[in-house]
Amino acid sequence: MNRRAMKKPLFPMLSLALPALLLAGCGESATPTEPAPLAGAAIGGPFTLENSEGETVRWADFDGKYRIVYFGYTYCPDACPLDVSRMIKGYNQFKEAEPELAAKVQPIFISIDPERDTPEKVGQFANAFSPDLVGLTGTPEQVDEAAKAFKAYYGRGEDGGNNSYLMDHSRAAYLMGPQGDPIALLPIDSTPEAVAAELEQWVS
Repeated sequence: MNRRAMKKPLFPMLSLALPALLLAGCGESATPTEPAPLAGAAIGGPFTLENSEGETVRWADFDGKYRIVYFGYTYCPDACPLDVSRMIKGYNQFKEAEPELAAKVQPIFISIDPERDTPEKVGQFANAFSPDLVGLTGTPEQVDEAAKAFKAYYGRGEDGGNNSYLMDHSRAAYLMGPQGDPIALLPIDSTPEAVAAELEQWVS
């Protein structure tokens, strides 16, 4: 198990947002006038990557959609599959309860392992969880640009031989607004029900 990936703290700005998320999860529901936990945070920004078909995808291509963004890698033995599974299960519950609102949401998986994660590999990984999940990868420079925009940490870990190294990385599912503005971190460390509740709270 890649324990460094699980224990690596998020950047300070994200750490400051966690108490607000915990309070939102165990207190009363947010009102429409309540500010989003990540409102005004310098998270997100332009990037250029590739989808499973090798087509160029830009951050601006998702304008008008709420976006769920997760950084991980397809060879991840534990953390990424668990996180993405909860993320998508929560999204699917939200989709079942609020299909019209869910149609405004685009889940996105961005690889931080461009050396091994080809467009085809990322596409297969994403499709294994949901046909709604878009898998993206790119050159090391493109991936680094996207990760820096989202304050996402990643780094190559120990190499077990035969190209079986692990990647250390922060774990966060960012909920972004239709104009690319940060809203909240989805509680992927909790339950799919908690993820669905968070989507219901902020997607309108």
